Amino acid sequence: MFRPGLRNLITDVPGLSVGHATCERAQSGATVVLCQGNWPASVDVRGGGPGTRETDALAPENLVGRVHALVLAGGSVFGLAAADGVTTALSARGVGLQLRPGSPAIPIVPAAVLHDLGNDGDKAWGLDPPYRELGIGALDAAGADFALGSVGAGRGAMAGLIKGGIGSASLELEDGLVVGALVAVNSIGSAVMPDGATYWAWPFELDAEFGGAPPPRTPLDTSDPAPEESRLLILGRLQPGSNTTLGVVACSADLSTVECKRVAMMAQDGIARAVRPAHTPFDGDTVFAIANGAVGLGSGQQRSAHVARIGSAAADCLARAIARAVYHSR
Repeated sequence: MFRPGLRNLITDVPGLSVGHATCERAQSGATVVLCQGNWPASVDVRGGGPGTRETDALAPENLVGRVHALVLAGGSVFGLAAADGVTTALSARGVGLQLRPGSPAIPIVPAAVLHDLGNDGDKAWGLDPPYRELGIGALDAAGADFALGSVGAGRGAMAGLIKGGIGSASLELEDGLVVGALVAVNSIGSAVMPDGATYWAWPFELDAEFGGAPPPRTPLDTSDPAPEESRLLILGRLQPGSNTTLGVVACSADLSTVECKRVAMMAQDGIARAVRPAHTPFDGDTVFAIANGAVGLGSGQQRSAHVARIGSAAADCLARAIARAVYHSR
């Protein structure tokens, strides 16, 4: 039976480190996923209001298709500056593509942001938003162990009407193959059932990782979402682009950019399993997929079967990570 990795974090995939930087004054932050080298990558965007940077560089038909780091941040469009900080700091370390001798290294650092501008934090930053420095701080903090809950990109996040945040989970398959997920949950939909206690992701829980609560014993009445929708309207959360679930899934296989795209697409199912509703016009749901290339998958039909298995595991990990984000934030 497949089990979580040693840490039950995305960093169980060798070569990855994760760091957070949080601004308590603004009630926002940034999270960096740092790759050891430049890894094949792709992205799948399904929300109706995404905020992203350099996602076109990861399209299978385009040239690069690899990343040195990924950035998730709060702050809506202002949060994209966190990737500027990470890019500059990595270049100063000599990390990145070298197109000409003596020219600066060019790191590939795609990013996605969530909207947390409506919380109680101080957003009167004028011409100096904190996100560039938060990106650099998160990069400096990157390591194998990292906090879950209301930190980094998830500091100001909400999941429906309750706290969202940062979650992560992993799964060990056979032959050294490891799959992991990291998520920042700021969804319009709820991660818990109408009873307020049971996570929609409960069928995928391993080792009581988000509390071990049993499923309801009686059928749930989900026929009338109007009360929750009314409260969301009052809070101003039913606005395009004001909510999102940002995910990163990783594995230790030798995936191509095209195969990363398929894994990212399949991993989106994890959001649909753990958040209800998902992929709405108000969300900016975005999932990146990366691979370290350590485990060969062979060729032909067998390879395609392995990719499908990785995508399925990635969806399960993402669903578990979403529930863990809310569990640790609550």
